[in-house]
Amino acid sequence: MNNDRSIICGVDEAGRGPLAGAVYAAAVILDPQRPIIGLADSKTLSEKKRDALAIEIKQYALAWAIASCSAEEIDEINILQASLLAMKRAIEQLTVPPTQVLVDGLHCPKIGIPSQGIVKGDSKVQEIAAASILAKTARDHEMVEMHARYPQYDFAKHKGYPTAHHLKLLAEHGVCDIHRRSYAPVKRILGLI
Repeated sequence: MNNDRSIICGVDEAGRGPLAGAVYAAAVILDPQRPIIGLADSKTLSEKKRDALAIEIKQYALAWAIASCSAEEIDEINILQASLLAMKRAIEQLTVPPTQVLVDGLHCPKIGIPSQGIVKGDSKVQEIAAASILAKTARDHEMVEMHARYPQYDFAKHKGYPTAHHLKLLAEHGVCDIHRRSYAPVKRILGLI
């Protein structure tokens, strides 16, 4: 690889809002020689399209990595810090060291690489869009696995987000191991507020 070209790594997270499960982050360095058509903010894509693009990204990117922070870690250090820690973990797992990190949003993880936060970066920067797709598909996959473990909560349907359906099931069945105890609706069920 020629050294005068900066190696840009896009980073994004998925799962800050849900009441359950880990927060995921992905870091992606795209290969300019192998463009991936259709990259966009994961929230604007159908599940089927995200899944197809995730396969392409893993196949064609120069490097990619996915990391997470557990519900326990989120409760311990707060969701913003957990998101940044998941991002840091993903960047540190890359097999190609980036020279610049572009992060979706205002905040950047503490790493020894020049970093820049870009608001709505997942709709402006291809690398961030690719990271948003990997983070979202990895988290959704985990929630489908959690559905098999805790079928009474219907995690495969709402992915842990605080939908009316999830809140109803939470009230009926109480809190399980993967619920975030620092989140108000869960605290309420536990009688902590």
